[in-house]
Amino acid sequence: MVKNDIRDVKLSKKGALRIEWAGTNMPVVKSIAGRFRKEKPLKGIRIGACLHVTTETANLMTALADGGAEVSLCASNPLSTQDDVASSLVADHGIPVFAIKGEDNKTYYKHINSVLDMKPHITMDDGADLVSRLHSDRKDLVKNIIGGTEETTTGVIRLKSLEAKGMLKFPIIAVNDALTKHLFDNRYGTGQSTIDGIIRATNHLLAGSVVVVAGYGWCGRGVAVKARGMGAKVIITEINELKSLEALMDGFDVMPMSEAARLGEIFITLTGNINVIRAEHFRVMKDGSIVANSGHFDVEIDIPALAKMSKKRRVIRDFTEEFTLSDGKKIMLLGEGRLINLAAAEGHPAMVMDMSFANQALSAEYVVKNAAKLGNKVYSVPEELDQRIAGLKLASKGIKIDKLTVQQKKYLASWEIGT
Repeated sequence: MVKNDIRDVKLSKKGALRIEWAGTNMPVVKSIAGRFRKEKPLKGIRIGACLHVTTETANLMTALADGGAEVSLCASNPLSTQDDVASSLVADHGIPVFAIKGEDNKTYYKHINSVLDMKPHITMDDGADLVSRLHSDRKDLVKNIIGGTEETTTGVIRLKSLEAKGMLKFPIIAVNDALTKHLFDNRYGTGQSTIDGIIRATNHLLAGSVVVVAGYGWCGRGVAVKARGMGAKVIITEINELKSLEALMDGFDVMPMSEAARLGEIFITLTGNINVIRAEHFRVMKDGSIVANSGHFDVEIDIPALAKMSKKRRVIRDFTEEFTLSDGKKIMLLGEGRLINLAAAEGHPAMVMDMSFANQALSAEYVVKNAAKLGNKVYSVPEELDQRIAGLKLASKGIKIDKLTVQQKKYLASWEIGT
């Protein structure tokens, strides 16, 4: 058996069935895998992936392996691993996996190092943890790297910071910035899966509830729209004037968190920043307020401050921890402040991850083909790949669209024809 650190290999049968189920809703990745099997564009390439270990990720891993890659995988979040999926990847597909749901911080970084120990040529990140490690403790491995990809907004921010400081040591394709990724994954995937996670953890009725959404990027928009669609009154908090104005014109109330904290019943952070909900907000929240995070890291909610303010804490439901403040008021923290859509639910639906992971697969192929031309920069996914993925998704749904006529193409390319 390949190297691994998973919970129980005996879970593989269940995992295999769930991976198969997700695969039926990932026709674009399936079509790419079919081409990869024939062409082997990744032959001889080692890919180290730090992603959420889910059924959708499993279909990406097998597609990369079909392309000839030697793949290894660890979790990008301690609570996002689906143990049966990890088991099936190891037992049924021979892919090294280092991930256990609920692993502690020490084990989390041990698993990252286990993937790096396999000396990858390409990194595939969701949060830039592999790249961060390569730029700090594992610099000796950089010589093997030809490039990498990054799945999420937070990771892209970290990588662009490295680039701006002139410290980025190899090229990265920002998969998150592909239109077929962030317009769909972030909006529709995060919107549905975040609400799903909160409901699974609490069984709270959204209709009639006041939901505070911190951040009105694509993820925040998705959550806000889904919450409103289920009957909630939604308040948006933002630090960006344009996004605040957009939220207002989309029909949401907009105010600072200091005001929203007094009104909300459910709070959801989706900003990518630190300490968005702090001690002064906890103090004025209503008794029984629910606080959840759907940003990448568990830093958006100031959990140490909440713990310090509390005289008692206990797990009252799966993924729901009750903090009793000194005045007797109770605050409910979901999923340890980590990604609630993966901690308490199953993450994004396979139908939307189909496009995100198609971007990952084609970006890895692009890096292999163009490594010699790429500098140490963060690159957008080439537009032609984005358009190809959109076309494949439409085709999988039996949708046809118009094409420009010769006359229309001539008109759009001309300047002579006036009003």
